[in-house]
Amino acid sequence: MKVGIIGGTRGLGKTLGWFFKREKFDVTITGRDKIIGKITSGELGVKYSSNNEEVVKSSDIVVIAVPISSTRSVIKELAPFMSPGSLMIDVTSVKEGPSDVMNEFVPDDAEFIPTHPVFGPRTTSLNGQIIVLTPIKKGKWYPKVKKFLENKKMRVIETIPKEHDKMMAIVQVLTHFSYISTAYTIAKLNVNVKDTQDFESPIYNLMIDTIARIVSQNPFLTYSIQLENNSGEIVRQTFADAVCELRDVISYKDEKKFVEIALEATKNMGDIQSALGRSDKAVNSLNHEANILKNSIGQEIGLKHIYSGIVHIGVLEDLGPEFLKLNINKHTKKMKIANVEVLNDEELFEWKMKLQKIYSQSFSCVFPRHCNRFVIKNTINQIKNVTEVKIIDVYDGPQIKEKFISLTFEVKALDFDAFDSTKELLEGFGGIIR
Repeated sequence: MKVGIIGGTRGLGKTLGWFFKREKFDVTITGRDKIIGKITSGELGVKYSSNNEEVVKSSDIVVIAVPISSTRSVIKELAPFMSPGSLMIDVTSVKEGPSDVMNEFVPDDAEFIPTHPVFGPRTTSLNGQIIVLTPIKKGKWYPKVKKFLENKKMRVIETIPKEHDKMMAIVQVLTHFSYISTAYTIAKLNVNVKDTQDFESPIYNLMIDTIARIVSQNPFLTYSIQLENNSGEIVRQTFADAVCELRDVISYKDEKKFVEIALEATKNMGDIQSALGRSDKAVNSLNHEANILKNSIGQEIGLKHIYSGIVHIGVLEDLGPEFLKLNINKHTKKMKIANVEVLNDEELFEWKMKLQKIYSQSFSCVFPRHCNRFVIKNTINQIKNVTEVKIIDVYDGPQIKEKFISLTFEVKALDFDAFDSTKELLEGFGGIIR
């Protein structure tokens, strides 16, 4: 099946190109910049074209992934070139405008589904992600698309375009507006966020990270979300009114009114206990990993880069507020703490199995005949960095005293320290190394 992504060289369009390619679709991306287009197509392993009309004509599925401000004009321009039986999908976060234009210009022998993937370009898995479908009319494509998304374990939400935009005015417009306002306030106060690190609480830390995630997004996209949503103006005005009202209440030292506002706001937040539980998990997760790193200085750890997936294994030399130093084969690597996750013991062992050389050594040891050889074998297998243990020989010939037996264990391990530990363990069991 052929998929054409109009605007697939950057942002969400590029991410969708990667997903479609992974699902074995025949993908072609378009973009105005031919150099970036060819670079991106090479990275994704897909085709590139600068001719939108030809891509639309030849595609079974057409995905419109251009900036919000251009979406309606691009749909209007390209919809007439759709082939009979094909499908058009847009992926903008505003649905009323694009839905109306598709309804007007998509040919009667083709179909369209206004769509909003509620995730960003940094997403690497569809599992658990939310996608909103706002169909005006449902054709043969709709149940197929919905089933495909559900099979990918996505949360599929179905609504109408106007209701979608009303909800996104809260989820996106208000969130972005209030967070950017907070960041702008800090900037206007001439306060460097780094200077607050020594004083920050876990909740403040989470808030700053969330704000940073919002303000680091494409500002043109963020502006378009504010501008294009028909419900945006009333949401922004209501926010501004609420801020001014709260400011005045404090300025006039009206404690009673402040408490009333706080209680009213709390009641409207829904299930507070669940919210506390989720935020506790986030805080505990941050604290847990920080404690692991603090207790691992001078020890071997494994760190996985959360974006590239590359695993680095070495000795943790030093730990600062933002960066750590990892000694890898006598070379120091400086890494940003926010970009890595610590592997647990099992994950570290699995990665070492993949990356490191495995050594082998055999141990012959005399034990009383009544010993349980399998208990000994299983105990050796618990030694750090031991990968495999086999009993390769059981001997009770003339060289072995009566009521005794010789057992030979073949031990495979990631380092020679494991062999020293094996020898100590065998002797600890009362064995005599031959």
